[in-house]
Amino acid sequence: MLLDQFRLGGLLNFTYLVADGEGGDAVIIDPSYGIDAVLNAVDRRGVRVRYVLNTHSHQDHTAGNADVKARTGAKIVAHRLVPFEPDLRVDEGDEVEAGRLKYKVLHTPGHSRDSVLYLFEGQVATGDTLFVGECGRTDLPGGDPSAMYDSLLGRLVKLDDGLVVLPGHDYGVTPTSTIGREKAENHTLRPRTREEFVRFLSE
Repeated sequence: MLLDQFRLGGLLNFTYLVADGEGGDAVIIDPSYGIDAVLNAVDRRGVRVRYVLNTHSHQDHTAGNADVKARTGAKIVAHRLVPFEPDLRVDEGDEVEAGRLKYKVLHTPGHSRDSVLYLFEGQVATGDTLFVGECGRTDLPGGDPSAMYDSLLGRLVKLDDGLVVLPGHDYGVTPTSTIGREKAENHTLRPRTREEFVRFLSE
């Protein structure tokens, strides 16, 4: 597997290029502002970008959608609740296949109604649901701290500890982490009741 991480734009977004090998079938996850560096890597690697996988609909995670599609012919994939028209709408449990790799969708509302994770080959792209050492905001339109509680403490903490966390922003002490490390060190994943969690996020 080929996996490249790019830090793009003033909000320190992470965009990912994933392929089943050099010259193979690829996806781009969350194409942000300044996508040229990623497209140059596509050319250099000789990969075929089949899909753009959006973890949610916020502009800093979708700004490069049109450019990637125009350059590569990739289909845009997003959760069925996104407020734009992707080529493929997905929901909980769906899989997107690109070459030998399969990307499983987990719906994780909280930061936005249309937030999802993509699980593949021992990795989990978490978008703005989970960062290294933090979680995404819930005070933006479509955010819901109670839904974030379910997504984080009801679902994400049950994922395999060895999964590598690929966050949507470079906000932590390292650019990646693991589920096990985040469970041990991330203060947003400490055991809390729903009421305690909602109050914690509003403090």
